[in-house]
Amino acid sequence: MSLKDKLISSFKSLEKNPNPELQALKESELRNFEDFGFPSKKEEAWKYTSLKSILKADYSLFPNGENSVSKEDLKPYLMDSIASHQLVFIDGNFSAEFSTPFQEDYQVLQLSEAFKDEACKTIIEQHFNKVTPENNGLNSLNTAFSREGAFIHIPKNKVTEKPIQLLYISTGSEAAVMTQPRNLIVVGENAQAKIMERHQSLTENQVLTNSVTEIFLEKRAMLDYYKIQNDRRDASLIDNTYVEQHDDSVASVHTFSFGGKLTRNNLNFYQKGEHINSIMKGVTVIEDKQHVDHNTLVHHQQPNCESHQDYKSIFDGKSTGVFNGKVLVDKIAQKIFAYQSNNNVLVSDRATINSKPQLEIFADDVECSHGCTVGQLDDEALYYFKTRGIPDKEARALLMYAFANTVLNSVKIPELSQRINGLIAKKLNVDLGYDRD
Repeated sequence: MSLKDKLISSFKSLEKNPNPELQALKESELRNFEDFGFPSKKEEAWKYTSLKSILKADYSLFPNGENSVSKEDLKPYLMDSIASHQLVFIDGNFSAEFSTPFQEDYQVLQLSEAFKDEACKTIIEQHFNKVTPENNGLNSLNTAFSREGAFIHIPKNKVTEKPIQLLYISTGSEAAVMTQPRNLIVVGENAQAKIMERHQSLTENQVLTNSVTEIFLEKRAMLDYYKIQNDRRDASLIDNTYVEQHDDSVASVHTFSFGGKLTRNNLNFYQKGEHINSIMKGVTVIEDKQHVDHNTLVHHQQPNCESHQDYKSIFDGKSTGVFNGKVLVDKIAQKIFAYQSNNNVLVSDRATINSKPQLEIFADDVECSHGCTVGQLDDEALYYFKTRGIPDKEARALLMYAFANTVLNSVKIPELSQRINGLIAKKLNVDLGYDRD
């Protein structure tokens, strides 16, 4: 039985949601998944990324409860050096033991509980499944099967006192597990928040995560979102993130991709007001047969807005990278400034990068640019290092580190910046004096 067939037949065993409208939505989305299924390379957006190898496993779809995990198991993956709100999910289930929900000036709690709270329920009804595009099998699958995730609501004029950490743990207690996290984040007018998200396996057993995150920013809202992707080599992640912005809001998403077997990031911004700024930055450092695919969209729907994309990648071994970035400017969206850049270094002649920056512009008064570079390390710079007594290995690592590090300048959580520096150093196998967790 294929994974698609298993999912469709297993839906009947899911406990019906007590909310009849939500249950009807789940059943409708299952029918959509039945029609569209998993994407294939026949689709232009998936031309360079095949899911065939990761869909062959016999995944457990409903992990049994909260498995035994200690605080020491989680320590390497949480930012304990800073005070924060934490939501921890273990094998798809909320962990009260390791989480610190908050419901005073703003709400940070698990989605299942938010559905039971009348105030939160109103927010959910206004936003849940409202920005995800139709006719998308992966989104429909998540909506049909999602049982848990994060609900974050920052009301008007509120600023979160602490960053928010979202940690999704797979214990590996079963040979293969598939999870469907669902997150809903609403940042109200004049409100601000900082969020960190990480998916992590504790063993080498196979994991497939199909995550959907919906983000809404009201007028003058600000959000900094950081995705840390450094999972084990048998873990695969399909991350679907959709951001809707309104007047004068600023949304920044940084994606750091270092680990995992296959990682696909679908990051979509929809600008539905004026004077909006959308920022997407990423660093990818992979090796062996790892595969990372960044698929981005910025849809400029109103005038006087801007967007900035800056993705830098280093590929070693037989790794494969994909960058498919699209900027769409509607006819009404005049006075747009859009910048898109994708720079890549191929350390190995067996590594591959497929880069496709795109501009679709229907307005005539805009300033839009895009660019892509693919190359190897500068021989003259290497020679410069060597003449000053720096060995070849360290010289190469320092050049690659300097190339990738520029994206970190805009990280607004110093402790996180230090942690990412350590991860980059570890991937490059060089000691730069940073935390290497």
